[in-house]
This record gives sequence, C-alpha cells and structure tokens, in this order.
Amino acid sequence: MKVTGAVLPFLPFCRRLLPSRPAGLSMALLKATALEIAILAGHLLLYPSGIAQERRIPAPALPTDGTAQLPTEAKPPVVLLHGFIDNRSVFVLLRRSLAQHGRQRIESLNYSPLTCDLRVAAELLGRHIEEICERTGAEQVDVVGHSLGGLIARYYVQRLGGDSRVRTLVTLGTPHSGTRAVPLADAHPIVRQMRPGSPVLEELTRPAPGCRTHFVSYWSDLDTVMDPVETARIDHPDLSAQNVRVTGIGHLALPVHPTIANGIRQVLDTARPGEPSTGHADGLTVA
Repeated sequence: MKVTGAVLPFLPFCRRLLPSRPAGLSMALLKATALEIAILAGHLLLYPSGIAQERRIPAPALPTDGTAQLPTEAKPPVVLLHGFIDNRSVFVLLRRSLAQHGRQRIESLNYSPLTCDLRVAAELLGRHIEEICERTGAEQVDVVGHSLGGLIARYYVQRLGGDSRVRTLVTLGTPHSGTRAVPLADAHPIVRQMRPGSPVLEELTRPAPGCRTHFVSYWSDLDTVMDPVETARIDHPDLSAQNVRVTGIGHLALPVHPTIANGIRQVLDTARPGEPSTGHADGLTVA
C-alpha cells in the first residue's frame, strides 16, 4: 500500500542534510531537506524540556472488592526511546497523537549521551520496562524507538529476553545493518557499534528462534543518516518483521510526521494483548 531518528544532528549531521550540489537534487529531496532543517530548528528549542527524566505517574489503585477492574483488552503501555544525542522531547508530537487516540500509559526513557555501550542501554531499558509492568500491572508493553533507540530496543528483545515483555517494537530510521554516515563521529564508542560489521550488529544476526515480539521498521529512501538507506530494514529469518518504506521525508521527520504517527497507531491497535501486531501497510508516501 502507498500512503503519501533518534538522532539530534548537530554540526556533523547538518552537513549530511545539505548536499554540496543542490542544483542536481530532485524536488522531493529539496523538500525533504527543507523539512529536516525546520524540524531541527524546532527540536533545538524543545530539547531543554526533555533533558530531565519524566515524572513517573503511579497507576490508580483498583478497588479491593473487584467492582471496577480494568478491561482485559486494555491497551498496553507504550515506551518511547530516543536516538543518539537526543532526549524524550523528540516524541512530543507522537506522544500527543497516541494519547489523543486512547493510549493512556505512555512513558519515555532518557539514557545519557555519555553511554558508551549499546548493551548497557539495553539493560537499562529492560529494568525500565520491568518497573513499568510492576507499577501498572501490565504483562507487556509496546516500544517505539527512533534511530539508535530502535537498535537498543531490538538488542533488549533479541539478546536479553525482552521478547517476553515487548509485544510490538516499532523502529523509525534505525540502522539495523549499520550505517556508514558521518565517519567523523566514530570517536564515540556507541557510534562505532552502529557501523556495519560491528560486534553488536553481528550479535543481532545470530539465530533468534521463538522470538515472540513483532517488529515493524519504518525506513525512508530520503534518510541521509542511513547509509545505505536500506540498512533501516530488518532482515532476519527468525524475526516476525514488517518493513514499511517511507517516501518524501528524512530522518528527523520520522518521529514527528502525522502520517507516520497514524501508521504507528494502526500497527499498535491491530494487535490484541498477548499477540503480535498485524500491520498491513507496505509503504508510506508523505505528501
């Protein structure tokens, strides 16, 4: 079907957004680049608001007489995980969209930009999800990860037993096979882990029989942070994965564009508690 990440790209990433020969660019890429710059400017304004961890709101206590129990079909909590050098502020619009359409339990996790090992961040995510399940009484959660956040969540699911807790994992512009973009960023250890052939990515190519999580990967053909762009696809024989090709937007637009938010809602809402989601879209063309 055709329907018309995270990373906060400071100076090195900005150069990726501004090709050296604009005269030869297609109109679609020019529009996508202009949108990326506008989103970057807006996100820089919002960034300070997301530096601190969000305040945890305890789940309401249920009556002991059992007269007002939560419905068994209640939607599981949604956990949002940002990308490299970013924070939870990148999900302001997506969070609002999910909340307006019935998601009452949405939480974000900030991990430090000084984190040097993706595995450590995955363990932190696992502890966070266990705390959410204990606090809310939910058996499972859905996770949406932008860019590096999607890779952290996938490692948790695939290598740390997180498939028992994560019903659906949606990734947005995540370098599942590694990206070669911005070589100067290799000074950071976690960036080196996102390079093709890194030990972490090699771990994710290993067999994962019986993995219960359903994966949905949104990847854009205009994503300049993914090199090559197809690296944001999930290709693993043991995983239940749906790859959704996006046309018309770049990396930063993936977690904020309303068309993508609508697609994410559809994916999450088609799944029943304890069962994987069954999204049906094959592609998104954003006008």
